[in-house]
Amino acid sequence: MGSVRKASAWLGLVDDNDDERYYDDDYAEGQDSGNAWVTDPRVKVASETAEEKGRRIGTVTPDSFRDARGIGELFRDGVPVIINLTTMEAADAKRVVDFAAGLTFGLHGTIERVATRVFLLTPAHTEIVSGEAAGRQTDGFFNQS
Repeated sequence: MGSVRKASAWLGLVDDNDDERYYDDDYAEGQDSGNAWVTDPRVKVASETAEEKGRRIGTVTPDSFRDARGIGELFRDGVPVIINLTTMEAADAKRVVDFAAGLTFGLHGTIERVATRVFLLTPAHTEIVSGEAAGRQTDGFFNQS
């Protein structure tokens, strides 16, 4: 799939062919691109360098409740996970949210809704920094009375 087609599919302008998701046009035999190989294209995790530094965030777009295991495995390893449930049916999405809530409770993490049907699971050692506090400073350069 060419780069224009990939961009169009990402923007939702054309249908993405499921068969082509598993293949990369730029792949050459014997060359290592430096990216971590992920067998499931719905699960994206940062490269090994980010893993060594502890700076990874997993994103999962499950199709059914069966994909909840991947969420649990990432979170159990201490990786914050963004769950995008926009493609799921409401009943299965509710089951995944219930699973995620139990997972975060059991491992002392937190679950936060970041958008409609999109959730962020953070392990106990992770701090969420909101951008709102930085814009509401009461003293400083912009508050000259």
